[in-house]
Amino acid sequence: MANLRSLKGLVGIVTGGASGLGRATVERLVRQGASAVIVDLPKSEGSSVAQSLGDKCAFAPTDVTSEADVKNALQLAQSKFGRVDILVNCAGIAVAFKTYNANKQLPHSLEDFHRVVNVNICGTFNAIRLAAGEMAKNEPNEDGHRGVIVNTASVAAFDGQVGQAAYSASKGGIVGMTLPIARDLAPIGIRVMTIAPGLFATPLLAGLPEKVRSFLAKQVPFPSRLGDPAEYAHLVQAIVENPLLNGEVIRLDGALRMMP
Repeated sequence: MANLRSLKGLVGIVTGGASGLGRATVERLVRQGASAVIVDLPKSEGSSVAQSLGDKCAFAPTDVTSEADVKNALQLAQSKFGRVDILVNCAGIAVAFKTYNANKQLPHSLEDFHRVVNVNICGTFNAIRLAAGEMAKNEPNEDGHRGVIVNTASVAAFDGQVGQAAYSASKGGIVGMTLPIARDLAPIGIRVMTIAPGLFATPLLAGLPEKVRSFLAKQVPFPSRLGDPAEYAHLVQAIVENPLLNGEVIRLDGALRMMP
């Protein structure tokens, strides 16, 4: 029988961990006996979330595009919990604007495009490359396993809608780098996976009118509802626990295929 892992005693870093999918992941890690470091912006609710979860959780105010900030977050994990086993990348941003708006005779802001790509792709890669160095210090188990990285893409990587050029490009970049990074890190025993969520009940969607949220939920074939962030967190746990999952993207979307 393969050596299935347990979350108990592991240490996870979660970017974007103060809200939405990231917060649900942090809560599940702690509930299952792991320790977690919330990596999120200084203005986030990271500090209060960490305090609510007790001694097994800490907050590191971080801009994921900053090398110094991410290094500080990893150092916090090492000093407080002694190791880094898991990295979950949930930090991300979005803008909605057509490539060219003919009515306003206005092209998409290049600054906005750069910003989305920088946070979503470069921020994800920044956390991966630095966390890998910490995981490489771990003693391997009998499988040679030292750590696991879970990234967050989106169904927009495959079914990008009108106005999603920047967001889809950034999430497509995360999909595209999953396999090569998994191959890069395989010799040191670090797995790399990506989840591509569909429509989830995150703070972003919570701000929409109920009528709009109901319409979006009905676009999901089955179950015909918005995803619960706890379901994303559950998949993270399954990925950590199953040692053969590596170099792949999993759509978590209830068979949703977005219309243009």
